[in-house]
Amino acid sequence: MAGKIPQYFIDDLLARADIVPVVDSRVKLRKTGKNYSACCPFHDEKTPSFSVSPDKQFYYCFGCGASGNAVGFLMEYDRLPFPEAVEKLAASLGLEVPREQLAPGQLKRQQESQSLYQLTEKAADYYREKLKDHKVSTPAITYLKNRGLSGAVAKEFGIGLAPPGWDNLLNHLGTSSEKAEQLELAGLAIRRTDSDGNPGKNEPGKRHHYDRFRNRIMFPIRDQRGRTIAFGGRVLGDDKPKYLNSPETPIFHKGRELYGLWEARQANRELKRLIMVEGYMDVVALAQFGIRCAVATLGTACGEDHIQLAFRHTGEIVFCFDGDKAGRTAARRALESALPHMQDGRSLRFLLLPEGEDPDTLVRQIGGERFDQLIDEQGRPLEDFLFDLVGEGINIQTMDGRARLSKAAAPLLDLLPAGVYRQLMFQQLARRTGLEQDMLEEIIAAEKARAAELNRQAQPAPAPAPKPATKPTGAPSSAGEFQAPGYGEETPPPEAYDGPPPGFEYGEQGYGHEPPEYHEDSGQPHQAPRRRSGQYRLPAERMLIALLLHHPQLATLIDDSAQYRSSNDADLQLFGEILQVLHKNPALNSNQLFGRLMNLESKEARELLPRLAMSHPIVGGQGQGMEYDPQTEFSDCLRNLELAAERQRKRGLVDQLKSNGNQLSAEQLALLAQFRRK
Repeated sequence: MAGKIPQYFIDDLLARADIVPVVDSRVKLRKTGKNYSACCPFHDEKTPSFSVSPDKQFYYCFGCGASGNAVGFLMEYDRLPFPEAVEKLAASLGLEVPREQLAPGQLKRQQESQSLYQLTEKAADYYREKLKDHKVSTPAITYLKNRGLSGAVAKEFGIGLAPPGWDNLLNHLGTSSEKAEQLELAGLAIRRTDSDGNPGKNEPGKRHHYDRFRNRIMFPIRDQRGRTIAFGGRVLGDDKPKYLNSPETPIFHKGRELYGLWEARQANRELKRLIMVEGYMDVVALAQFGIRCAVATLGTACGEDHIQLAFRHTGEIVFCFDGDKAGRTAARRALESALPHMQDGRSLRFLLLPEGEDPDTLVRQIGGERFDQLIDEQGRPLEDFLFDLVGEGINIQTMDGRARLSKAAAPLLDLLPAGVYRQLMFQQLARRTGLEQDMLEEIIAAEKARAAELNRQAQPAPAPAPKPATKPTGAPSSAGEFQAPGYGEETPPPEAYDGPPPGFEYGEQGYGHEPPEYHEDSGQPHQAPRRRSGQYRLPAERMLIALLLHHPQLATLIDDSAQYRSSNDADLQLFGEILQVLHKNPALNSNQLFGRLMNLESKEARELLPRLAMSHPIVGGQGQGMEYDPQTEFSDCLRNLELAAERQRKRGLVDQLKSNGNQLSAEQLALLAQFRRK
């Protein structure tokens, strides 16, 4: 039984492989300076924004944010799972992929999953055979023909039949109590219960199950590797429910799969778009009429996992739902799930069909070519659909209507990630309401504050905080605490603590020809600090991350990463995580480090790291990389963090002085006096 690929082999593979020929064999690259560029293969563009760095062995698209190493590129471009991508890259170098010996628990789970894959595949074969059995299949074949399905399409999608009766599949695959329990684990059989819902008699060696699917057209659900993992069944009689899906099992999680995705990938070398519909028959009927890019969720609302899965294979998603109330509700949920993933270069469209129609019935009336035209002509872009949806019933000719539209739309727009598209959407809302964009941002901030306050009031009162322990000088924390001896009793005025550290200037936005860094919370570019005219630097927290990515050996200058990992600042937490990786693996180079960091749980971190890795840490006014001493810059950033934390501490003491009626403890007064002398 194959085990996990060892991390040491992945590190060695990345060190040996050259990403340039891997990418160039699929996307023609052009030398541009020390890097290579091309039009991005993951989104449509006319001007190349896709960059490959031979030094860092990394690719990054400044347009859509696609990024990764050689393994990641094979996964995205060749649409391979991680193990297969590693094996493909290793084979190109003449290497054999080793496998780790699994722990007993892991081995048991893997064996269990493997047996379930085999069982569901056997069940799919059984259902397909029953569709060919004329003794029981006549009603099913008549139904499929009436829906316009050909035998070729039914074969391609593996459509089958669960015949009437309570134990057909059990008698075929569950011939013992152990096998019946396996069918139950795979979601294909149900354990019998008594009238009160309690388990019935459980006699050793005897079956106590019945078939889950009976008298239904069966649609096998395949994962991204083409393995059958579950089923959907459409009833042939009057039983309820009309559609029945497999339950969650160890190999099937309905929130992470899309019906028809594997078939769409087999039919298209490149998926220009995916059409998201609601039912199995919608997917199959569209395929029958030549539309080979339809997928469906599996009896659940379209969630963020579905959106992410779809965008891994295409740059455009079209939601095609019924035009009734349920369809509009489904479209609203899909919209909210998709907004956080609308990176620049991605596209969403919505087509709500006339009430009483669905894609299955409509395509049989008008044909596939006209249906495609309908999407192109009447599919509403995200921006139009969003504003029409939230503005339904609102008269924006009145002040009250514009206020209501702002309050309804602004929180949705705030779900968009930082980037050009977010800015354009806020500009669109500003034009519709007549409000300045700054005012809209204030509305969002106020709504967030109100929600946070309501949440705080709903929480039980916290226990009194313990007296904070002192930290060594130079150790930043969320409260900016520093150890200092007590001196004097004079309290400096608040204005004495304002302003940046001595000698610290702030420059204008931008990085020459490089895109500016965006702050995830506000969507606004960071003000890039600079110390000499025409030189632009990242904020200290991000500069530390960038320096580590470019010079991993700097991690040896810090002994302990815990103080950063426990910070409330997301950038400092990420800095601490990178330090931890390098402390455990001091021999990693930049390429191997990127491979490790792409597995971080934080989506924001995975998006930030490629931008920092592909940009020069210090950029001149003309967009040129500047010479610098890595250790000096690293030490300067740590010192700036120390100064910032010190100022925060002083502001906190002043605020406490104001709230306590100028009554501070002797220790606090001593700290203030010490700060003043400094």
